[in-house]
Amino acid sequence: MSGSGSAPDQTPELRPGLDKDAAGLIALVGSCFSEYEGCVLDTESEMVHLLQVATHFAAADGCVWVAETDAVVVGSVACRPAATDCGLELQMLYVAAPWRRRGLGSRFVSVVESEARHRGNAFVDLWSDTRFVDAHRLYRGLGYEQLPGVRHLNDLSATIEYHFTKSLSP
Repeated sequence: MSGSGSAPDQTPELRPGLDKDAAGLIALVGSCFSEYEGCVLDTESEMVHLLQVATHFAAADGCVWVAETDAVVVGSVACRPAATDCGLELQMLYVAAPWRRRGLGSRFVSVVESEARHRGNAFVDLWSDTRFVDAHRLYRGLGYEQLPGVRHLNDLSATIEYHFTKSLSP
């Protein structure tokens, strides 16, 4: 992926995601998935939303943001109303490997939490593939509690997910 091999000193710009970010998002998610055996990126049936990410999340009363540097998408996050009332679900947190452990993931989580507070939500929750151990460490470090149990997505990647949640103070 051109431009993403090393992280320069500059801080990536966070901006709303656009449908025209499809190629960059597919490259980002594909790169992240390639780090885990058995993770499959399928935009034809399972992750179709990446093809029109802004339209998809707007239709779900959600939002999407990307981080960009040198015209390369190096991170993303999205949110939408949670399955239960009064919450927001964090989705699509992906950060290119050279940008990890530099605060970008935390910035994205903060953006979603700010959006939740703006909407008057009481919590943010998320589901994360059991293989994404570094992400789980980030979530716990930011005050998210891992709930008991898992869910099986029965997808091409044989995804099993942990559920995390964080109550927001007003």
